[in-house]
Amino acid sequence: MITSPYDKYRQSSVQTSPNQLLLMLFDGAIRFTRLGIEGLGKQDFQAVNTYLGKSQTIVSELLATLDYSYDVSKKLASLYDYIKYLLIEANIKKSIEQAEEALGYLVDLRNTFGEAAKISSHTLGQGLSNG
Repeated sequence: MITSPYDKYRQSSVQTSPNQLLLMLFDGAIRFTRLGIEGLGKQDFQAVNTYLGKSQTIVSELLATLDYSYDVSKKLASLYDYIKYLLIEANIKKSIEQAEEALGYLVDLRNTFGEAAKISSHTLGQGLSNG
């Protein structure tokens, strides 16, 4: 029986696939961007700065972990850079439109990677069952 928080974390981190980690990063960026947009609506600029900053950090991590041996990584890098730009501009200019545009890209990317993960796990599952 796992009782300490550290042991629980270690157990869950061992059971988390790279696909799950990627989706968790997108989920976090989406959640923080939505909270930033909510802060913009309430004119709570401290919350805006905090949450859009957290989203920027996650996008920076996505950018840093790209494997440039794949051509698609260069295109993703450009898109991640643009999303970061939108988040920074939204924070500086207090622009809901730019934050919502960034959110749209994040949601689309999350959905795309989610579908790819399903296909990947389904294909892997078939390969394992077929020997």
